[in-house]
Amino acid sequence: MPFSDYLGNPRVVTALRGMLASEQVPHAMLFSGLRGVGKFTLGRMFAQAANCERLRDDFCGECATCLAIGRLAEPSALIEQGLTERGESADAATVERIPLLLEPHPDVCAIVPDPVRLRTPVARPVLRVGQLRAVQRAAYFKPVSRRRVFLVDGAETMRWDHANIFLKILEEPPESATLILMTTNPFLLLPTIRSRCLQFRFPPLEEHLVERILQERSQMSAADRTLAAQLADGSPGTALTLDLAQSTELRRAALRVLASALEPRSASDLFAQTTELAKGQKVPFETILELFYSLLSDVLELSAECTDPVPRNPIVRKELTSLSRRVDPEWVARAVARLDELSGRLRRNINKQIGLDAMALSLAVGHKEK
Repeated sequence: MPFSDYLGNPRVVTALRGMLASEQVPHAMLFSGLRGVGKFTLGRMFAQAANCERLRDDFCGECATCLAIGRLAEPSALIEQGLTERGESADAATVERIPLLLEPHPDVCAIVPDPVRLRTPVARPVLRVGQLRAVQRAAYFKPVSRRRVFLVDGAETMRWDHANIFLKILEEPPESATLILMTTNPFLLLPTIRSRCLQFRFPPLEEHLVERILQERSQMSAADRTLAAQLADGSPGTALTLDLAQSTELRRAALRVLASALEPRSASDLFAQTTELAKGQKVPFETILELFYSLLSDVLELSAECTDPVPRNPIVRKELTSLSRRVDPEWVARAVARLDELSGRLRRNINKQIGLDAMALSLAVGHKEK
């Protein structure tokens, strides 16, 4: 699978190929964009091209090096292997002493937020200090092929005091190594780290590209592919793992919270809805907040009577239309502001349920029907 088979973000691909062709490869890059938009895939391709035995600015996908590094195309097997070798009952000291490293080739290493256990993973995996120190040590080793490449996925999950470990590598970079940090939000990284990386932004893919990827890599029907592409917000990774039935119910649960905030009932009824949403879904709380933003964007367009609006959540268009008739753009703006506050407070580790309750209650207070 050469670079030409990578769909989306052609400017980033062209820039990477130009670096390889001119042999002017930076010591650190930062890939930022939606979860599942293709950052890790392109990082893995870059690692293959940087060490391919036959090509310089691309990779053949057939030589021994390309095949070895290509195992990162399905990292779940390597993650499972690493967690199994470390043991299901590993304590905190063991987790740091035996860091989770994905090393399909002597010159390529990937680290991902450590779920700690295979059968009962932690709720919020993070990059561990043991993983960062392992990268710090290995970065200065002489490459077996041409270039050592380190893929750091979920870079925003590292603690800032641990992130200082990376500063030594970035301030005194080895000539034969490249670190590729990947994040959904670059502003959660230390400014000193961002400033030392060549940054690439991965915008969402167009729907037709997401549909094409689904056609090539899934068994979905044409109708389901179209719907999944619409709901994925430009993220092929999200579309590939989307459970349409669960996604529909999640959206309806979130809309019930918004609708309950408009009804003159008791606070206990409202809190029952927020509890159902926060504790009754099998998705991260951050995903629920992202969904609220998406739903409110649709409500804003409908309430403002935009010409030919393209809904982000067509699967619940009827419910969105009903809600939009009861609110105005000022209410939507207030809801977005409350979401922003809640998102900011999550970084200070507030109670998620209480935060969601407070947000919903603030929307109920002072609301007047349209």
